[in-house]
Amino acid sequence: MDNDLRLLTGNSNPELAREIASYLETKLTSTEVKKFSDGEISVNIGENVRGSDAFVIQSTCSPVNDNLIELLLLIDALRRASARRITAVMPYYGYARQDRKVSPRVPISAKLVANLITEAGASRVLCMDLHAGQIQGFFDIPVDHLYAAPVLLEHMRHNLHQNLVLVSPDAGGVERARAFAKRLGASLAIIDKRRDAPNVAKAMRIIGDVKDKTAMILDDMIDTAGTLTEAANALKENGAASIYASATHAVLSGPAIDRVMKSALEKVVVTNTIPLSAAASACPKITTLTVSGLLGEAIRRIHQEDSVSNLFV
Repeated sequence: MDNDLRLLTGNSNPELAREIASYLETKLTSTEVKKFSDGEISVNIGENVRGSDAFVIQSTCSPVNDNLIELLLLIDALRRASARRITAVMPYYGYARQDRKVSPRVPISAKLVANLITEAGASRVLCMDLHAGQIQGFFDIPVDHLYAAPVLLEHMRHNLHQNLVLVSPDAGGVERARAFAKRLGASLAIIDKRRDAPNVAKAMRIIGDVKDKTAMILDDMIDTAGTLTEAANALKENGAASIYASATHAVLSGPAIDRVMKSALEKVVVTNTIPLSAAASACPKITTLTVSGLLGEAIRRIHQEDSVSNLFV
């Protein structure tokens, strides 16, 4: 890679950043990100970045606010150090679920975060599997929106074969499930879900035939796993032979791991956009795939001013 490429990372997902650097056959720029005794975050870039094409690799996952501030401070430090272009690489975009007003007197947090990133000095954004595609429009700078589909599809082709049905756990995920089903030559089912409160979901009924089939539940993220386990229970009750799940972002908060272990799910496949906790890593039902090659290729093409359109599948 050219000498003016710089890869930086905070504390959110250093392992993914190292994998991306390895893919690009380069090294991470020396960066110190630490906390003062009162909790304030300190950032120091240890190398010259003047005139560079800088990519800050930082998922805004838990602890969300610390990782977000780290991202903003790294961008600001690069801008003040005269980096030529700054790209915020956000494998996981925190606050994405707050993308509209669902009740009076609430913020649109996803838009606020977009404003913060832009005002900090980012020139463009590279992200993956946004919870809502319209968040791209919240930015007034270029956004490259990747999908983990190539990685997940390759895994499914090698591990799931005949009699497969792709299952959307709610109406909002039908387009995603349909696209996967088309590429795999599989059938499609939809779960009619009623959500009574945040992070509380109840599956009601299944639209489509799942009896004696291998069911793959497909979602963009798994948070508390309430939706996922309710969906698995509904599929089991309707005669599915085996039940799997796949998602890009493994948030896995609260009782998620316990729910997965006690559920009818045989395997849950996620990517490393978010680093797994020790409990999640030890869970025998969870398999992690890397998206470092996909992100690394996008970074290479952006840096070399090549097209990235064929990565948007």
